[in-house]
Order: sequence, then structure tokens, then C-alpha cells
Amino acid sequence: MIELRYDGKMVCFMAVIYSAVMGLVFSPMGSLATAGVPFRISVGALAEASAGISAGGISTEAAAGRVLAEAAVGGASAEAAVGRASAEAAVGGASAEAAASKSSDTSSTGKILAGTSTGVLDAGVDPPAINAVAAVVVEESTGRILYEKNALAKRSIASTTKIMTALVALENANVEDVVVISKRAASIGGSVAHLRQGERYTLKELLYALLLTSANDAAIAIAEHVGGSVEGFAVMMNKRARTLGAVNSNFVTPHGLDRENQYSTAYDVALITIEALKHPLFREIVSTASSYIPGRNLYNTNELLGAYPGADGVKTGYTGKAGRCLVTTAKRNDMRLISVVLGSPTRSARAEASRKLLDYGFDNFSMYKLMSKGEAYVKIPVYRGIAEYVALKADKDIVLPLSRKEAEALTVREHVPDIVDAPVYAGSVSGYVEFVLDGRVLAQNMLTVGEDILKTNYLDYLGLIINTWGRLMRGGIFTSL
Repeated sequence: MIELRYDGKMVCFMAVIYSAVMGLVFSPMGSLATAGVPFRISVGALAEASAGISAGGISTEAAAGRVLAEAAVGGASAEAAVGRASAEAAVGGASAEAAASKSSDTSSTGKILAGTSTGVLDAGVDPPAINAVAAVVVEESTGRILYEKNALAKRSIASTTKIMTALVALENANVEDVVVISKRAASIGGSVAHLRQGERYTLKELLYALLLTSANDAAIAIAEHVGGSVEGFAVMMNKRARTLGAVNSNFVTPHGLDRENQYSTAYDVALITIEALKHPLFREIVSTASSYIPGRNLYNTNELLGAYPGADGVKTGYTGKAGRCLVTTAKRNDMRLISVVLGSPTRSARAEASRKLLDYGFDNFSMYKLMSKGEAYVKIPVYRGIAEYVALKADKDIVLPLSRKEAEALTVREHVPDIVDAPVYAGSVSGYVEFVLDGRVLAQNMLTVGEDILKTNYLDYLGLIINTWGRLMRGGIFTSL
């Protein structure tokens, strides 16, 4: 029998250690059974006892009790204990250090982490008062709302509809296609480019007319070319809206003139605009002050283009039912915002509302780089692995718009296993973190294994036992009776 002395406490530690070592040494096949106790339990007994002593704060009586309980059942719980304890024993309480590291990571970064949300952020200051029925401000890369007023209210959106028209055209046709102007296109009223029946233009030229002068005749010509008919194109518009999450929109026409069952929301318009801005040609057109197609000069109707710092698009709109509408995008430093203003009474009112909303966003929010793809987030033990620990790494970058007040309130919630079984392979998902504000999960980032860790063999186990035994002996905690 062996006595374990630690801080004046003594506990009988049956000859499970001895039987484990002798059983492995004298069995060429590494027999898993010695003295009626599974070999893996013997390893676990030694390792867990060592870990409990080395880490401090775990009593030797409790460690021994757990070992004996696991040995009695000899199943999965004991097997898990082996891996957990062997990793701990090898580093003298490194599991506690890993836990402390995780805790430190959480406390040091938890105050500045956040994710995407369709909820309005709290900037810590009062939002501006604007003269518009509905409005929203979103950050482009995340779609996160920084301000909203009736953002989900269904209403007419006038010629801001043409953002969706351009998006569907860019995704479904070649911009060098030649389009022949039909009688229907040439006869449409409202804002037009005065296209004549039988004239031929490239789709690219028509997109310039559509987005700069808000040409309804160009909208009809584009719809007929891409969708086969105005009605067919409307089906395409609605299908695309659903895939974007713009579920509160319904399109009947490509131009946005008032029609029954033609509606959208400020938030849906923002979603559509975010997608359209991914197309270089769209960005080029909406940032252009003027252009030319054969026989016609085209001028951008966006009053904020060139008048607001950083503004470089996107679209105006007006009907009697919709009121004055303006979608604007502007970029400062590393943050791009999109504002949508619907239902203002005048051009000057919509411009003023847009300025106020963009100022509010830029003045009160900043982009925080919170996690970098590939950076090591935490290390966890590996059971039966050739390495004792493996790093879990961030699966993607997280860069998000935050107000200072929110940055101070945000926390990180970890979902990380206590241990993983070898073999594990680089890139496999083995946990995730959630970014939480006021109890709401705002975003997640997967944690992936950083490197391949293969499974150990019995010689590795023998080395573990000998090394652990040596540490215990050198520590002077064993005495013989």
C-alpha cells in the first residue's frame, strides 16, 4: 500500500498505480486489464491524482474518490477521465491554466465584442428627429441597423424600386446585350429618357438611363429583355427579394410607379441595396454625376452626390403615394453606411433627413475588428493524442459597427469542449463563441482545430506513466509504509 501526503492530509491510494505500470511493462500487447481493473483506469488514476495535487484546490480525497468511482464502472466516464487527467498531469495542472486562459480571454475581450442584429443599437445619445414616414440606417458589410423609424412598414417606394431592377438585370443578362426599345417602353409616362420605339441600346446604356435619370422607359425595356415581359420580370424580382430576406416586398413593375400590390419597406430596400452594391458596374453608375448614351445626356438626380462627404450613390424616387424617397450610401474611413428615407414631403426634407441619419451613424458608431480569421482563441486538451493540447482558431473575421456604450456592455459566451478525442484534423469545427448583448445572441463564430493531432500508441502511454511517476517522486509526496 502507498500513502499520499499532501498538506498534512493522507489518503490510501490502493496499488492501482503499481498494477498499471507492471501490467503495461510485462505485457507485450499492452494488456488493458490488470488486477481486475481496466488499464485505462489505472492511467487515469495516476494522472488525475497528479493533476489534482499539482493544480491545488482539488483535494486528494476527492481525486481518489473520483478515480475509484470511475474504476468501478470502468466505462466511458473513466475513459474521458483518462484523457482529461493525462493532459493535466503532463503539464502539472495545465487544464486549470487553460481554463484561466479562456476566462482571461473572455474578460479581456468580452467588453468589446458584438455581432449582427436587426435590432437598433443604443448609441447612448438621442437619435435625430427626421421629416419622413419611414427610414433606416444600416452598415453595409454586416447589414446591422444603426437607426430605424417604421423600418418594416409596407409602403410605396417609387423609383427606388429601380435598384432591384438593376440588380436582377445584372445577375441575369450580359450588359453588352443589345436591347430594342418596344412600343410599350417608348409610351410609358413619368420620368423618362425619351427612348423611341425601334431604337437599339446596350443593356449597360439602359442601366445608366435607369439609375441616373430614373428612366421608366429604360426600366420597361430592361424588364422585357431580361424577363421576356414586364410580368415575367416582376416574378424574377419577387423571387430575388425572397432570397435576400426582403420578405415584406412585392413588385409588380420595374419602375416603381404607383400600382396596386406594389410595395416594400425601408429595411427591405436597404437589403436590396447592399446586394446591388456588390456589383462593380452598379457602384460605378450610381456614383456617376453625368453620362451620355447615343443622342442623350444623362444626369444623376441624387442631390447628396458630391454634396455630402463620402456620398457615392444610390437612388432617388417620387410618386404622389410614396412621397419623396432617397437611398444614399456614404463611406468614411473603414465604414460604409446606407440610409433609406421614405415618405418625406419635399426634396429638401429628404436630403436633410438623409444627412442627419448619416451624421448620426458616423458620429456615434465605429468599426471594431473583434476576431481575425485563423487567430488562436483557446487551447483544449486532446485525449490519446500525440500532442497534449490543440489550439482552436477563429473561423472568420468579425468586424462590426458598435457604439461606445455597447462596446462596454458586450460579452462573449463560449461553447468549447473540455476535451477532444484524437485523432483531430485541422479545419474541423470543435466549438463556437457567441457574442451577446443584454442576453441576446447577436452573432457566432465557429472555432476550428488548428492542426492535425494523431492518436498515440501504448509506448506513448508508458512514457506518460513514467514521466508522471517521476514528477510525483521528485515532489516528495509519496512515502512507503
